[in-house]
Amino acid sequence: MASDTADPTTGRHRIVVVGAGFGGLEAVHRLAGAPVAITLVDRRNHHLFQPLLYQVATASLATSEIAWPTRHVLARRDDVTTLLATVTGIDTAARRVLLDDGATLPYDTLILATGARHAYFGHDEWEPFAPGLKTLEDATTIRRRILLAFERAERETDPRRQAALLTFVIVGAGPTGVELAGTIAELARDTLPSDFRRIDTRKARVVLVEAGPRVLAGYAEDLSAYAQRSLEGLGVEVELGRPVSACSADGVVYGDRTLEAKTILWAAGVRASPAAEWLGVPADRAGRLIVEPDLAVPGHPEIFAVGDTVAIAGPEGKPVPGIAPAAKQEGHYVAGVIRARLAGAAPPGPFHYRHAGSLAQIGKKLAVIDFGRIKLRGALAWWIWGIAHIYFLIGVRTRLSVALNWLWIHVRNQRSARLITQGRDDED
Repeated sequence: MASDTADPTTGRHRIVVVGAGFGGLEAVHRLAGAPVAITLVDRRNHHLFQPLLYQVATASLATSEIAWPTRHVLARRDDVTTLLATVTGIDTAARRVLLDDGATLPYDTLILATGARHAYFGHDEWEPFAPGLKTLEDATTIRRRILLAFERAERETDPRRQAALLTFVIVGAGPTGVELAGTIAELARDTLPSDFRRIDTRKARVVLVEAGPRVLAGYAEDLSAYAQRSLEGLGVEVELGRPVSACSADGVVYGDRTLEAKTILWAAGVRASPAAEWLGVPADRAGRLIVEPDLAVPGHPEIFAVGDTVAIAGPEGKPVPGIAPAAKQEGHYVAGVIRARLAGAAPPGPFHYRHAGSLAQIGKKLAVIDFGRIKLRGALAWWIWGIAHIYFLIGVRTRLSVALNWLWIHVRNQRSARLITQGRDDED
């Protein structure tokens, strides 16, 4: 690249990365040693291992076991400046990222790894009653609501209100919905019974509602059927082909049924960050940027997008899934493109997603893994799921802590993170 696109004070090419998720952090790691000055900006101060977020929400793990301060992760990278700030827009003409305090960040190359939030399909008014699960704040909110429901049921004398407090509805039967439903059922059945005197937590209802014809729709049909049988074996009520039409403080309406429930959790869809709006470029219905084969934004070869921010076709023409391995592959690829440009070398070919398999836990010793030709279920899949997730955690201490927690849950059915933190939804 031309020298006039370098920082005049350092002579280095300036790269701004927005988002410290899997894609953004992978790009930063892969650019180590390149003649660049990197600024990583995120509105939160931590990198989050999202695949285990539901375990924080269901009191299995503590927040510190699945999240790490971004500054600590990059402490040894003198070429990286980490900023805690919220991006509000992008001035593509001046090549500047706009921040919420009025400051700007100049860039020569920009990488957008801004992630996604949950989507309510035009019913954003449902969010206060049915929180989604994308951040640590979401997880602690959900954990609080679940645990408070049992506490309030213990004090409730009206049978109808008590039943509503002990009814948990999860909307959406993808991996997150299945994992939440199975873990809440085990929490009520195995962990909590001896803690309460007036209620039998084993009588709690866990209802998984899905608009489509089966759970885990992205998996092979036999694994989907196994997952449903396993959930039902845990006591989960699976309602298929019943789209939700209303959510309120009193309950949920799905299909032609109304169910009184005080805890509703949303796992039915996602929407991308406003990155496409910042740039004024085309996006799909979920708001994801439609990018070139090299993950560059059309008309802006100096801007790349990765992870949940983008929509791009994968193998067999299917969209690349919004999962951690895909984001890491995209971050790795973009770093390679930037290195090639800086070196004046031929760019790599178009991005090609390599699907390493889909994994979902259903409950203790219950999981499914779809490697394509190889499909696993049951205890073996559960062990592989656990090993794979522990391997990708950051730090030996974290890996040991998570492994010991899971061992304790497996042997004693005890979840040590059952702390109720205070929040705005703590009042009846």
